[in-house]
Amino acid sequence: MQANRRRVLQGLAQGAAGAFVGGALWGGFLRQSRAAPTVLRPPGALADEADFARACIKCGACVSACPYDTLRLADLGEDAPAGTPTFTPRQVACAMCVDIPCVRPCPSGALDRAMQDIGAARMGVAVLDPSTCLSMQGLRCEACHRACPVIDKALRLEYRHQPRTGVHAFFEPVVDPDHCTGCGQCEHACVMDVAAIKVLPRAVALGRVGAHYRIGWEDDAPVTEGFRQGPAPAAADEAVPGLDYLNGDPP
Repeated sequence: MQANRRRVLQGLAQGAAGAFVGGALWGGFLRQSRAAPTVLRPPGALADEADFARACIKCGACVSACPYDTLRLADLGEDAPAGTPTFTPRQVACAMCVDIPCVRPCPSGALDRAMQDIGAARMGVAVLDPSTCLSMQGLRCEACHRACPVIDKALRLEYRHQPRTGVHAFFEPVVDPDHCTGCGQCEHACVMDVAAIKVLPRAVALGRVGAHYRIGWEDDAPVTEGFRQGPAPAAADEAVPGLDYLNGDPP
């Protein structure tokens, strides 16, 4: 009787432990699938990471189609959900194939097969660390600039005065996010042990104007719903109560 009870209790304990471990693993997988903040995706990937993670069926067709072995499937434990395509520019950058072979076989819509121009890809955006960039220290290094496939648009060099010496100059690498494709060729070409220029997902690298702001100097900037404008300017001879209180005579 006691032996049977012991076996039952052991079975219950093992079942509970298995359920706990399985639940923890599944919870970790769900958390991983919801957030992959620093992962770079193939050309044509859905801009929202959550949308991409839902659409990608982890078939690996894009990885098999890449002729330069740039893409790979993420492993368990990485920032990206396991089985989804990603790439690491420092190891292998995107070669910017004009026929975009990685996009064509995608069966789920995670990659936009309607994209015809590889220049329209926005895999990420390059970000410069001025504290380690050789060019910013006054040395003539143009490795990232020469490697950029959209040279002088996505990445240009701008002449700067060197305040440290007062008599020298240097060339600052400047990234234009409107033209940067995020291919990572600049990061791959950087001569530093740790790249001074890195490609990050656009959602991480770029700021965003809040919905409650209106950029009035842009021609087509809409007035955000709920935006409250101030009072209309008064005529020169019209007094506006309270408007000039601090400059008036004390009551």
